[in-house]
Amino acid sequence: MRRSVAPPFWPISGKQYVWAVKPTPGPHPAARSIPIGVLLRDALRYAYTMGEARKILGERKVYVDWRVVTDYKFPVGLMDVIYLKDAEEYYRVLPHSTKFFMLHRISEKEAELKPLRIKRKVTVKGGRLQFTFHDGKTLLLRDAADAELKVLRTYDTVLMNIRSKTVEGYIKLDVGALAYVIDGRNVGFVGRVESIQQILKRAKAVTAVRNEEGEVVRTILDYVFAIGAEKPVISLPSTEEVKLWEEILSKPPLL
Repeated sequence: MRRSVAPPFWPISGKQYVWAVKPTPGPHPAARSIPIGVLLRDALRYAYTMGEARKILGERKVYVDWRVVTDYKFPVGLMDVIYLKDAEEYYRVLPHSTKFFMLHRISEKEAELKPLRIKRKVTVKGGRLQFTFHDGKTLLLRDAADAELKVLRTYDTVLMNIRSKTVEGYIKLDVGALAYVIDGRNVGFVGRVESIQQILKRAKAVTAVRNEEGEVVRTILDYVFAIGAEKPVISLPSTEEVKLWEEILSKPPLL
């Protein structure tokens, strides 16, 4: 696709060249994801050209959610876990206040866990419930073992061990929950849900989120991602890390 129509948060020059890598259809929409090849070349700077990035991927040493990725067009998005085998580095994709996304360095133990927001809840053949999550993953509930999950609604969060494919907990998106704002002008804001005012559709419910400093932002429920009850189930980036990532993405792109 043309660089002029690429998402503005991609760390590439919009005028220096004509074409950019078009993400393949995958777990995240093109407007809210970045190809793994662009991430390796322009964000992590492990490659100078896309050819070098493709060579790195061809060595089968780059993992997304603990699965080997060899396609340089594979879309990476919110909450995805990236593992670079040779470097022994683990990252989680998190929202950023000015650059829309950032890579947060995490430990190997934390890399096994991924919060998954419920996008759809349906009853399938046999009367069993099935969740579809924000990254396209699905979970078919077992009658007895997953009985406690049946109370969950869309926009609630399931904490999944993506290495063992087991559920380790859940978070309801209610008043008092700790949440991330993942889209809109307040993207990257972290705080507790203070109120949810639903008028028509639940997705458009006005949601107030207050941080530790007392600042309150209002957004729609569709832009809010629950990450904890009393404390976050994932580590959060420090202020210095957020500023560092902004500096990294502000550097002139390689290509």
